[in-house]
Amino acid sequence: MSQSADTLTSRQRSDLGASDPLRAFKDKLAQYSITMGGLMVLMTLLMIFGYLLYVVEPVFRNASIEIQQQQKLEANTNVVATGSDELNEIAYYYTDKGQLHFYPLVETSPAKSVVELPLVDTQSIASIASANSDVAFGLSDGSLLVSQPSFMMSFTDKGREIAPQVRYPLGEESLMIDAQGQPLTQLAFQRDEEQVSAVALTQDHRLLLATLVAEENFMTEEIEWVSETNQLHGIPTSISKLQITPDQRLLFVLSSNQLYIYDIVAGAFDAPRQVVEINEPGAKVTDISLMSGGSSILVGNSNGFISQWFETKSDRGRRLTKIRNFTVEGSVEKIQSEPFRKTFAVLNDKGDLRLFHSTSEADLLDEPLVNKATALQFSPRNNALIFTTKDSIDFYNLENEHPEVTWSALWQEVWYEGYPEPDYVWQSTSASDDFEPKLSLVPISFGTIKAALYAMLFAVPIAIAGAIYTAYFMPPNLRKIVKPTVETMEALPTVILGFLAGLWLAPIVEEYLPFVFMIIFVIPATIVLFAFIHHKLPKKWRNILNEEYSTLMLIPIILLASMACYGLSPMIEEALMGGDARMFISNELGIDFDQRNALIVGIAMGFAVIPTIFSITEDAIFSVPQHLSNGSLALGATRWQTLVGVVLLTASPGIFSAVMMGLGRAVGETMIVLMATGNTPIMDWNIFEGMRTLSANIAVEMPESEVGSTHYRVLFLAAFVLFIFTFFFNTVAEVVRQRLRDRYGSL
Repeated sequence: MSQSADTLTSRQRSDLGASDPLRAFKDKLAQYSITMGGLMVLMTLLMIFGYLLYVVEPVFRNASIEIQQQQKLEANTNVVATGSDELNEIAYYYTDKGQLHFYPLVETSPAKSVVELPLVDTQSIASIASANSDVAFGLSDGSLLVSQPSFMMSFTDKGREIAPQVRYPLGEESLMIDAQGQPLTQLAFQRDEEQVSAVALTQDHRLLLATLVAEENFMTEEIEWVSETNQLHGIPTSISKLQITPDQRLLFVLSSNQLYIYDIVAGAFDAPRQVVEINEPGAKVTDISLMSGGSSILVGNSNGFISQWFETKSDRGRRLTKIRNFTVEGSVEKIQSEPFRKTFAVLNDKGDLRLFHSTSEADLLDEPLVNKATALQFSPRNNALIFTTKDSIDFYNLENEHPEVTWSALWQEVWYEGYPEPDYVWQSTSASDDFEPKLSLVPISFGTIKAALYAMLFAVPIAIAGAIYTAYFMPPNLRKIVKPTVETMEALPTVILGFLAGLWLAPIVEEYLPFVFMIIFVIPATIVLFAFIHHKLPKKWRNILNEEYSTLMLIPIILLASMACYGLSPMIEEALMGGDARMFISNELGIDFDQRNALIVGIAMGFAVIPTIFSITEDAIFSVPQHLSNGSLALGATRWQTLVGVVLLTASPGIFSAVMMGLGRAVGETMIVLMATGNTPIMDWNIFEGMRTLSANIAVEMPESEVGSTHYRVLFLAAFVLFIFTFFFNTVAEVVRQRLRDRYGSL
């Protein structure tokens, strides 16, 4: 009979649907709408995932070169320097005869032209040094001439026009150095707006430092250069190469396999500050080159090793230290560094080009050249390479947009210039063009986990305990008030919570730090003590007090305990901490303290996460079938035993989902961590120090990043990592929830 009734009911339902086409249409519409909505959500996630990968993918491309032009040279032409304009439309080269040749790289550029340098008949070029766009010449009479190719751009009816010319920053007349008429056989040169430094080796083997300081003439308001020449002593018997750092502080003198370092800004001319053996074992040094900024020096060896050296702190002060090695096949013939990045090119004895980036340790390019080159030069924007060969000057276009990024640079320790050891560092920008970007994602990923952890430590116990009491013990009339009130808290803007945490809560916590420590222990102890006293009260007194509402009596007691801790805080600080808790923690305990720290973030973000965890947990506990609780109670279990052994186990899938939902929100929170912490990307679990999270980092730096730059794309990579974090947590939550449901769903 029961089966027939069920069958009849099913038939009746079918007949009802057939007789009511409007209802059938609504059912189909709802089915398709829900299915379409789910597919659209899935497609949206896939589109976000795909777009992030689309923006990030270019940073992992390798470099490439392609020859654009070969400029043939006349017979017996000795090229001593090359270069181009910023737009790669006009290139130039200097010859040892004192001529500057301009030649076009595109059809619209001016025709080839030649400029004669202002040399007198008795002068000839004895040495040459390049520094950025300056080309300095050491002359045979002991004087110095500095030239600078420049390109004047103008716009006419025919379009843009570029006129090449040459400037002389120190004047067209060569400057005499106290060389006693001796030719300057080797030269190193650096210049800024206020000072010029030139180090020259004379033919009679004297090493001279000429310093020119710009002074404004009081009468004519013209800039005049005041020169001073000093002789450096303790120099080696043979000198292979001279290099001056761009800040004009250090001089490097290469002699065979030894590097002599002079601190020229300190006036230490009597002896070198340090002498270092820089060759690899069993090899000879073939070339050295300063990297951009002058903090590192590259050393090429005959066995194909290129080593990077820079100063690090030691017991004897700052000393030059070998940091890392790069290798090429054969012998290193020439090393050339980019003007403003840490990329460098290497020519070996086989005529092959290798391109490396020092910070990321990336091997960017290994390419044979059309003609074997003897020298090379980067273009001003690092998007071209100019090679000097025996019969021509070869101009290559270079694609190398993002050499700073490798997986090791993002996720492993890197030894940055000036640092005592390898470290995880995020520092994407600086005021200097020679800055070495530090793009490790580890500190900001660590900060994300740290902020979420402290927020969850604050939020989970309060939210779950509150949900248990509200769903299982609280009277229905009171629950109708409490639950909507807590859920309303979720609507509070997080920017307001961050604002209050950073500008109101943080100063209070700093001023009343003992109060924070006391309340952590006093409040739980007060609750336990009240429960014990309530339990020991006579039965008739407990009957007078409504058991279901007696817990509300805790509110004034907790407030009184908090006020007592607040009042005792100054006295405890004076008695135990010398009147200054912050200094006591920093000096006596050795713990760094920042006003906006992880404690503030944990409280503020925990306050934002509590409503989410509370609401889902409360619904899960309240939705446990009543017959399960009644059955447990009927078997003699107490309410607490029923709660622990039946209700919480049955509701465990929902409780776990609530915790993971709260964790997902804490990981992705932006405004609270942006306003309530110092946004310092450090890796320290100290609760009194701040952090920088992935979301806050994106919010802070994205408006200032150049579209399409390495910084811009790495920020998108940070967003991708954040997306993976939340996706991972949600996936784990769903897997665990399903397993808990399968295990305890049959209770």
